Amino acid sequence: MSLVKSISGIRGTIGGRVGEGLSAVDIVRFTAAYAVQRQQAIPDNHTLVVGRDARLSGPMVERLVTGTLMAMGYYVVNIGLATTPTTELAVTGEKAAGGIILTASHNPKQWNALKLLNEQGEFLNDAEGKEVLRIAEAEDFSFAEVDQLGHMVEKDYLHYHIDRVLALPLVHKEAVAAKHFTVAVDCVNSVGGIAIPALLRALGVDNIIELNCEPTGNFAHNPEPLPQNLTQISDLLRTGRADVGFVVDPDVDRLAIVCENGEMFVEEYTLVSVADYVLSHTPGNTVSNLSSTRALSDVTRRHGGSYTASAVGEVNVVAEMKRTHAIIGGEGNGGVIYPECHYGRDALVGIALFLSALAEKNCTVSEWKQTFPQYAISKNRIDLTPDTDIDQVLARVKKAFANERINDIDGVKIDFADGWVHLRRSNTEPIIRVYSEAASMEEADRLAKQVMQFVD
Repeated sequence: MSLVKSISGIRGTIGGRVGEGLSAVDIVRFTAAYAVQRQQAIPDNHTLVVGRDARLSGPMVERLVTGTLMAMGYYVVNIGLATTPTTELAVTGEKAAGGIILTASHNPKQWNALKLLNEQGEFLNDAEGKEVLRIAEAEDFSFAEVDQLGHMVEKDYLHYHIDRVLALPLVHKEAVAAKHFTVAVDCVNSVGGIAIPALLRALGVDNIIELNCEPTGNFAHNPEPLPQNLTQISDLLRTGRADVGFVVDPDVDRLAIVCENGEMFVEEYTLVSVADYVLSHTPGNTVSNLSSTRALSDVTRRHGGSYTASAVGEVNVVAEMKRTHAIIGGEGNGGVIYPECHYGRDALVGIALFLSALAEKNCTVSEWKQTFPQYAISKNRIDLTPDTDIDQVLARVKKAFANERINDIDGVKIDFADGWVHLRRSNTEPIIRVYSEAASMEEADRLAKQVMQFVD
């Protein structure tokens, strides 16, 4: 059993003893702590939003969370089965004090989590997250008296979300409909199975091949949208039956794309392709995290903009986007953040912009992919022992490569002329993640090994 407490939320495996897994007691304790933090931050707002993905434990967790929030005196807007970006938009739509998303994202079915939002529908910042953990640890909360108990209403926010996407100036519904695309989707038996076909129909796509779109929570394959988990949709595309394939994770904030020939578009290039389209119409700045492909920087400069790298984590990307007034940004895991809609990773926005671009370019997906700088990313890890001094390890690496460009805002990233290597401490495991990128996988692996020799 596992329970991981961090500033971005509480996640764990369902069941087990208190404090070992995500038990019912832990769910109540952290939900109450979040309610107190929101009371401190916005004392005059007593509305909170709750949405969940389709995983098996969702109904149970939902009841515990909504009941706890009512016990804390809150008016709860329960939007039920909903994507993460839908829940984020519902927070601002309701002018709420915040929201809780019940999802463990790409984790297997035995996991669930409480992802915590502020009044802007964005994840709590570092200070806010730490305050929630402090309150929970001290159990520094008290429940409402009977006359001050809250209540709950149920609402559906999917169509609100879809309407917001369709209203984006760069989403061209008529152009997409005129192309009569055949689109295959794999929604891993979660809320994407409700949201993505509905979005596609709203865009005028009549030919939809649905894979794993029943929101049962029994994931048909490993829910992380990585190539090794996407053989079913890849095999389908290889038969020539569809123009493009879209794959989302259980809470629909990550988007993977499959080419018409069954080859992976590669998750790193989801953001690159959408940014290329956006920048071609509205030049500006971009942001992604330090572990994302250099191709976004190349494409941004091609369009006359400026690129900035942030620390890993959506909250860090969003903060840097606001600081640099970026018009688009995100993460290399298929997360597209388009402030014209909202500051959150959103696969619905990514799909709508991607199809609008594809309609405009009048080419196949694989042909479009070849127009971007081609890089390969190698992902390695170094297991740590209890005696490992990570700060000392990173300092040794910095010293060894002092003649290269170094960024140390999150671990150590070394920028070489022909690639980069990024080492950072994992937030969830006793490891150092080592990501590297170059023109080929062989070269990326070589760069990683060159740096990793200084870790031992």
